[in-house]
Amino acid sequence: MVFLVYILRVPFRYSDNLTAAPGPAMFGTESSLSMFLNTLTPKFYVALTGTSSLISGLILIFEWWYFRKYGTSFIEQVSVSHLRPLLGGVDNSSPTNSSTSNGDADSNRQSVSECKVWRNPLNLFRGAEYNRYTWVTGREPLTYYDMNLSAQDHQTFFTCDSDHLRPADAIMQKAWRERNPQARISAAHEALELEDCATAYILLAEEEATTIVEAEKLFKQAVKAGEGCYRRSQQLQHHGAQYEAQHRRDTNVLVYIKRRLAMCSRKLGRTREAVKMMRDLMKEFPLLSMFNIHENLLESLLELQNYADVQAVLAKYDDISLPKSATICYTAALLKARAVSDKFSPEAASRRGLSTAEMNAVEAIHRAVEFNPHVPKYLLEMKSLILPPEHILKRGDSEAIAYAFFHLQHWKRVEGALNLLHCTWEGTFRMIPYPLEKGHLFYPYPICTETADRELLPTVFHEVSVYPKKELPFFILFTAGLCSFTAMLALLTHQFPELMGVFAKAFLSTLFAPLNFIMEKVESILPSSLWHQLTRI
Repeated sequence: MVFLVYILRVPFRYSDNLTAAPGPAMFGTESSLSMFLNTLTPKFYVALTGTSSLISGLILIFEWWYFRKYGTSFIEQVSVSHLRPLLGGVDNSSPTNSSTSNGDADSNRQSVSECKVWRNPLNLFRGAEYNRYTWVTGREPLTYYDMNLSAQDHQTFFTCDSDHLRPADAIMQKAWRERNPQARISAAHEALELEDCATAYILLAEEEATTIVEAEKLFKQAVKAGEGCYRRSQQLQHHGAQYEAQHRRDTNVLVYIKRRLAMCSRKLGRTREAVKMMRDLMKEFPLLSMFNIHENLLESLLELQNYADVQAVLAKYDDISLPKSATICYTAALLKARAVSDKFSPEAASRRGLSTAEMNAVEAIHRAVEFNPHVPKYLLEMKSLILPPEHILKRGDSEAIAYAFFHLQHWKRVEGALNLLHCTWEGTFRMIPYPLEKGHLFYPYPICTETADRELLPTVFHEVSVYPKKELPFFILFTAGLCSFTAMLALLTHQFPELMGVFAKAFLSTLFAPLNFIMEKVESILPSSLWHQLTRI
């Protein structure tokens, strides 16, 4: 705009001289405008253009930073949130708006609950697996945020207010709060010098043992100590709140030990033994669903290819009233795909249509993909896997990594299952064009998954999967183009003022050529007297 004003300053001067005749008042106003334009030098226009470029660049940088942090354009957000109500938006006091705001609040609460971070039921052993990865690659597979969440879990499950009554438990209470791994291990050894402490064995098995065999031996010692404490606290649990808290802590400790022992058996190849231990544990403590032992059981049963028992477990836990997970949804899809995948052909299906069994399998895959859209790329090996974190975010990239890390082998074992997944998984996105606003079988996809996954996953060597893919807002693209264009004009005008003047005049003459042609036609059609009267008006 500044550049055009500079080019048109001579025509402005001519128009001043033509329109100054009617009266002295108009002559004073127009001549002052002409004098102001004539006193402006080309350097002023170049400086003004450069200033506008600088301001556009600052707006671009701010918009880009705001978009990267919050996932939306600041200008669009201000326009929707503040300017639209001022320009006649919806009245917030109306009953319709009240119900809408209540619905938004409900969806926000649902989004917050879905963004809750959960303990990974199949998490690896820190000493025998995570640390060995670090020794080999030099990379840290766990983030500080993830390890801090584990420390909070340990303090919640393995400590209680009465720990000061038992010296070993008092030491372990401090050990779980230590940030230094060596300090934690030293405290565990110190506690074992006083008595057989189940939580001390847990810490050593998790962090000091360098192999699964060593961890299993320590967990077996922990079972003996844990069962003794559990029996004693069980007899005293009704004698007061303090004893009830002790019994709850001892129950958590015993369940944790037995579950990790079963996982050791599974890792060492004794899968049937692991299945029996998990089943016994679920029967003995049916109310402790927070450990999600059924997901460990499903993985072990798939390893045994015992699909009938897998279906029985799914019938119990894949219920509409129970929280879902990638393990539940994708295992259900795998079982349905197994019935048709060996004979499935996309060419044949396009000719004859899908059978009832194939339709059920495709619908199950769509359901699983809607719940967690990040999993297929890992199962189809379109994206590289890393070690799963100790905590996962349901429907997020962290859960997808944890699922694919343990279940990819089960999908490969079923002939044609990955081919069926490859042919059908992208069809889910046609059913939910706006996943952040409305889902098909589940709630809208939560917008907080990317932020939480960046805290849980090592972004140094892993690119976090984002769904849905964010497109750059129009204002960022427009500001970038405006900034670049004005900066280029300022530079060219400063370096080649005469050439740019010729170019601008040629461009404007070409631009206004249709208008001049129309004006000539109008002059030839209308009488000259009428045209003179119109120009005077």
